[in-house]
Amino acid sequence: MNHIPKRYTVTAALPYANGPLHIGHIAGAYLPADIFVRYLRLLGQDVVFICGSDEHGAAITLRAKKEGVTPKEIIDKYHFINKKAFEDFGISFDIFHRTSEPLHYETAQDFFKTLDAKGSFEIQRTEQFFDEEFQQFLADRYIMGTCPKCGHPDAYGDQCEKCGSSLNPTDLINPRSILSGKTPILKETKHWYLPMQHHQQWLEEWITTGKFEGMQPPIAPHNPEAWKPNVKGQCLSWLKDGLKSRAMTRDLDWGVPVPVKEGEGKVLYVWLDAPIGYISATRQWAADNGKDWRLYWQDENTRLIHFIGKDNIVFHCIIFPIILKAHGGYVLPDNVPANEFLNLEGDKISTSRNHAVWLHEYLQDFPGKQDELRYVLTSIAPENGDSEFTWKDFQTRINSELVAILGNFVNRVMVLYHKYYQGVIQSERKKFLLAENEQIVRKTYDALKENIEQYKFRQALFEVMDLARYGNKYLTENEPWKRFATNPQQAEQTLTECLLLIAHLGACLQPFLPATAQKIFTMLNLENPSIGWNNPIELKKGHTLNNPQLLFEKIEDEIISQQIEKLKQAKMGNKANSPVITNTPPAKPEITYDDFAKLDLRVGTILEAQKVPKADKLLQLIIDTGLDKRIVVSGIAEHYKPEEIIGKQVTILINLAPRKLRGIESQGMILMAKDDQGKLHFVCPETVINPGADIA
Repeated sequence: MNHIPKRYTVTAALPYANGPLHIGHIAGAYLPADIFVRYLRLLGQDVVFICGSDEHGAAITLRAKKEGVTPKEIIDKYHFINKKAFEDFGISFDIFHRTSEPLHYETAQDFFKTLDAKGSFEIQRTEQFFDEEFQQFLADRYIMGTCPKCGHPDAYGDQCEKCGSSLNPTDLINPRSILSGKTPILKETKHWYLPMQHHQQWLEEWITTGKFEGMQPPIAPHNPEAWKPNVKGQCLSWLKDGLKSRAMTRDLDWGVPVPVKEGEGKVLYVWLDAPIGYISATRQWAADNGKDWRLYWQDENTRLIHFIGKDNIVFHCIIFPIILKAHGGYVLPDNVPANEFLNLEGDKISTSRNHAVWLHEYLQDFPGKQDELRYVLTSIAPENGDSEFTWKDFQTRINSELVAILGNFVNRVMVLYHKYYQGVIQSERKKFLLAENEQIVRKTYDALKENIEQYKFRQALFEVMDLARYGNKYLTENEPWKRFATNPQQAEQTLTECLLLIAHLGACLQPFLPATAQKIFTMLNLENPSIGWNNPIELKKGHTLNNPQLLFEKIEDEIISQQIEKLKQAKMGNKANSPVITNTPPAKPEITYDDFAKLDLRVGTILEAQKVPKADKLLQLIIDTGLDKRIVVSGIAEHYKPEEIIGKQVTILINLAPRKLRGIESQGMILMAKDDQGKLHFVCPETVINPGADIA
């Protein structure tokens, strides 16, 4: 490197809030970013890890149309689902923000106004595709057609997802509207364009040499040799074709409004809006933590690293750098270590065909096994080419590597130390007695540093597992279970050396398998150390170890067969075309029809509603049941204000025995449905009908 960083700003691609996360997303961007950030933190580096939901663009509105809801309902639903999935999986973002937040609108609009004031845009009147049936200009993702480069018949107007080429809608052969399915017409409209061709020369210099003529702080040189060949190759291919002007605004009603008078009715292009989301998220994090956000974006001693998938290379290596440089005062990316794609069971992962392993479903099906998936996805990470996940390989890697190598070594040593010494350390130990053991651990730390800092996480994890293999070999060759009777001093030395090996294993595993590392240090009864040979681990005489526990369990054939069958059924169309996102409670015990027939369910209309004094959750309702007007006390006050529900029709169980709540006799129960976020919704008829209608 030509400059020594004081801090790191690490971003992971903002996931679209139009669907859940699958293992391809995790392997492509989020897990490698998390490993890198955890490593930097263990070194004591100043690092901020930024992500958030990308909540604008045509993908959101398309999902909303498909589900028959508003874009706001879509982004709220998937933002919280994905945020929880990241948290449950252990991705350690410093902030997971939203591009629908007011701070983001302010940041993105200020960016646009600065660029506009500097003359960075060209206003062009052009003909764009228009759907006559829907009377709507079509954003890129509303148009599909045949890719002019690879012939894929279902390319989008901005990108072919088969060959990865970036496109303009007019490039498509036989274009069709996603809304009507018909061929759109061309109609004149006005937009703000970014003339990327004006930036071609300095971009070529910067990507190939790490610097460019006239470069000024805060932009600092980067090492072009550190960029992945696939990243550099895609950028140079784009540059070879010649950069062209690209519209930075869209004719949509969902997005960040264009903040100039002439832009009324238009929004910012999602690839202008979304990357600025990294900046607005950093601003929010800084405000929440008493930091100066400018240091993380506007200081030449900051390294900006973008973790993305290969389909986002152009946007992060060409378009966003142009925007940053044109604005002025911002650093440019030091590296963009993009991964290729992860395939699944011999086929591409497809959200539309539901051919995917969804993260939230994995966490439900394999509770407590986050590290097992982290291990497998890192072991097969598509770092330099597409790779493949299969359930059989998942099982083999866990059983043959995590259980048989790492788990076996740790368990054997811990069990023997408790058996012979009741878990009490027999001799002071700050370093290895055997030079060979010290040498192999030093080598592991060196390899770990070299590979992680070159974004080679697969190899880094392999080196750590090699230390576990060595530990098993050392233990087996020295046979302390035999030596204990004939040479107790040597047996104790062997086992204590093994404890030190386990401690260093735990230290090295922290970026990759954080929960497993924590289990190891809990068993050793030690604080988690920083990473590196310069942070020695000490075992004091008399120190007591905690009881052994298994690090991993074998994955049985039946479990794998179930997952394979689940994918097979989805592919055959026995599931809907999108995954079910639910925390659905299990079914209750079976009842007979006679049991059900006893329930008298009616349509009722809420006439009055008021809060129950000193009860945060209760509302007192007067409901017209068609038979009478009765009081019902309902626990919905956290979800609805009294004035919101006057006139609302509900389903009411009218033959429930009366019950006193806070001194008020409740004469029935209204039925509510609870969604995945815990919000209650009324169960009511589609159209208004007379109170008292029987529900059968």
